[in-house]
Amino acid sequence: MNIVKQSHVDGAASCPVPASPATCSAGDGRTRRVAAAVARFVEWLDRYGESSLDFQTQYAGRYGRFAKALYYRHRKAGTLAVAPLVFCEAFVPSARRLFWRPQRFPIGDAHYAMAFVRRFAATNDQRDYRRATHFLEVLLSTSGRARTGLGWGYPFDWVTIDRTIPAGTPLITTLPYVYEAFVAAFEVDRDSRWSDVMRLIAEHARLDYPDHPWRGAGATCSYSPLPGDHGGVVNASAYRAFLLTRAWRDLGDSRYLEAAQPNLEFVVGAQNPDGSWYYAVDGRRSFVDHYHTCFVLKALLKIEVLGGGTSCRAAIDAGLDYYVQHLFDPSGLPRPFARRPRLTVYRRELYDYAECINLLSLARRRRPEFESMQQRVVDDIIGRWQRPDGSFQTRQLMLGWDSVPMHRWGQAQLLRSLCGILADGDQSSDDRRRSGPGQVATLRSRTDDGVRDRSALFKDAGLSCR
Repeated sequence: MNIVKQSHVDGAASCPVPASPATCSAGDGRTRRVAAAVARFVEWLDRYGESSLDFQTQYAGRYGRFAKALYYRHRKAGTLAVAPLVFCEAFVPSARRLFWRPQRFPIGDAHYAMAFVRRFAATNDQRDYRRATHFLEVLLSTSGRARTGLGWGYPFDWVTIDRTIPAGTPLITTLPYVYEAFVAAFEVDRDSRWSDVMRLIAEHARLDYPDHPWRGAGATCSYSPLPGDHGGVVNASAYRAFLLTRAWRDLGDSRYLEAAQPNLEFVVGAQNPDGSWYYAVDGRRSFVDHYHTCFVLKALLKIEVLGGGTSCRAAIDAGLDYYVQHLFDPSGLPRPFARRPRLTVYRRELYDYAECINLLSLARRRRPEFESMQQRVVDDIIGRWQRPDGSFQTRQLMLGWDSVPMHRWGQAQLLRSLCGILADGDQSSDDRRRSGPGQVATLRSRTDDGVRDRSALFKDAGLSCR
């Protein structure tokens, strides 16, 4: 299939060059450095494979689940139980492989799909686009059977403060990334296979995550569709508000915008007077960290651009003020926490860098200084964090580095952010946003060999094909 590049999501730009996997010849020296770093990473990814260990790997096995659950129930006894795992995390991170096995992660696959679409926008190399659609096919093959539509979650049993969430349970914090990955591909090839999946995801997000009233018109959504999940996690509601607002714009269905508004009211209302957001409003998880703050601000910024949140501006401005003042160190690099939940065993986090670059890309038109802030972070990540094999360090520990590569925990997110820099400045997606809602729903239907047709997709998900 001969792909003709049409547009790119998130305001990314095309840098028209001959088909080349590595360079963006019209770019400046910094862009060339980013392109070279991306090329080295892609070569590493080809060698390493698409499965990896994870930050949660140590707690995914039988003992890890027991120790973590005990920690949440009985803090003193649980501290003793998790101490060996924390020791390994701090001093012997390679020991993760003793506790669990490498796996695929839908969040990682979705970010890699978006990364390769963005790289295609910069290189016009069809190999990048084929790699992106490969990850989309993987996502289709690993989707979980939700009550309505399609969902994705973690491939291991996840012990949380309230319960153990079984492997494969759909999570609202995974869903928007998968949705955005299919949107990114759709904006390139206008294949209705992708828009069909987008609708299935949107229906799952609208119908399967109960709302719980909070302070008047606001409502916090559940983290998962499981009974007894009462929500309260701020970034979860921010994710759902963004996904449904985006689906309203893409699919032209006002029910999505209506469903998004209570979650948006909750996120804005949950902001602290100093501009921060706690992880949750339950009184038990009142920490403020870098990447969760990025999650919330990214969602609000995107909602504002989409036209679905008239109440966002003040919250965004206050949140950005707090972010700049409290989540960067004196050298201008991301700090993991402004308010810690417990003792931490590392200095810096790759995930923070990835989300920082992404957030500053989205917000830089609001504040000119974000351009230089982003450049400082990018220079540091390429200069100090990229390893000789092309992968990136996962954490800077108190002593040394955690070099275990984790697709879900920063590698995929960073590639997406760096490829966004390569594709920076494209105006075509802005044109698409101005075209208004309903565009996807009116496009032609087409299927390719080897993929279920659109009626089968909807039938499997328990929906009618409209």
